[in-house]
Amino acid sequence: MLGAILVVIITVFFPPVGTFLVAGCGADLLINIALTILGYFPGHIHAFYVEYQYYTRRDIIKSGGTLEGDAPGVFSDRIHRGGGERIGVQPPPQNVPPQNQGYGTMA
Repeated sequence: MLGAILVVIITVFFPPVGTFLVAGCGADLLINIALTILGYFPGHIHAFYVEYQYYTRRDIIKSGGTLEGDAPGVFSDRIHRGGGERIGVQPPPQNVPPQNQGYGTMA
């Protein structure tokens, strides 16, 4: 809780730093830097949206829920996961026999 408040306070003064603290160095940070240069308020809107997605997804995972799909308009895997590992995602099945189906054949 205190960490979230600190990130919001930092974001009020310089949006790219808040985005970096939540999403890391990636496409979301570059988008936020460009929006902040183009206009201070678009940078704020994007930064607060990224932070909202991150903290919402983190709370869903902490409460035992599963995430359905990726956050729209966000490119960071850290935000898609809610800051954690791939909790709630089924691992691929093991020891599945290959299908005897060739290219262009019908079942």
